[in-house]
Amino acid sequence: MLTPDQINQLARELQESEKTRVQVEHFSKRFPEMAVEDGYRIGRAWVALQLAEGRKVIGHKIGLTSRAMQISSQIDEPDYGTLLDNMLYSAPPGQLLEIPSNRFIAPRVEVELAFVLKSPLKGPNVDVEQVLQATEYVTPAIEIIDSRIEQFDRHTKVMRKVYDTISDNAANAAIVVGASRVHPKSIDLPWVGAVLRLNGAVEETGLAAGVQGHPAVGIAWLANKLAPWGESLQPGQIVLAGSFTRPVAAKAGDEFEADYGPLGKLQFKFV
Repeated sequence: MLTPDQINQLARELQESEKTRVQVEHFSKRFPEMAVEDGYRIGRAWVALQLAEGRKVIGHKIGLTSRAMQISSQIDEPDYGTLLDNMLYSAPPGQLLEIPSNRFIAPRVEVELAFVLKSPLKGPNVDVEQVLQATEYVTPAIEIIDSRIEQFDRHTKVMRKVYDTISDNAANAAIVVGASRVHPKSIDLPWVGAVLRLNGAVEETGLAAGVQGHPAVGIAWLANKLAPWGESLQPGQIVLAGSFTRPVAAKAGDEFEADYGPLGKLQFKFV
């Protein structure tokens, strides 16, 4: 277990990395004794620094929702992070949204569904039906993930551990919304699909069933996971349910289109 001083120092390093766009080395390499809880404590300390600078919490994200990602990360459950107001981009219907690439270090694009809540969800015994009852609408969403902590160690090329990813706000950097909004019970959510195009070529396809069988499963898990911290999901918050495509690397000049069929498209370009 890391000390409070260590937690705060590492949070400050993440804050500096975000501002300078210079990645830091793996926390798990410097502190091999660190555990998953340390990662969440660092993430919370980083959020506190953000709030002190005027940011506001607008929701949460769930990551590592696929079984393959959990196996590769050597864990048996997802992880989560916090969404802040300066992370939110809205894509006007039928128009191309421009996103400044210089606010990211190594951005990657993931296809997801977002749940927007109308009533609170407080664990420890939240289930999928309660999630659907508490949801005002579901909408297509893109998560832009980033790495303030190096993905691969600059010296050994060893991949970072899950503790590093969790510390790094579960790698979250931004969210894009702006397509159709649907009531969660008006559509068969596991069968929602999307086609992700990069510069006109199909890069990825997927179904929301890839997110633990049903995208609401992760929302229930998160509500229950937050309970021991004395936290809960609140009305008006956006909750990203997890990606059902692999992350696609992006750079300045890249144009993306996420086509969700009847739920519309999200079109954006890194400039």
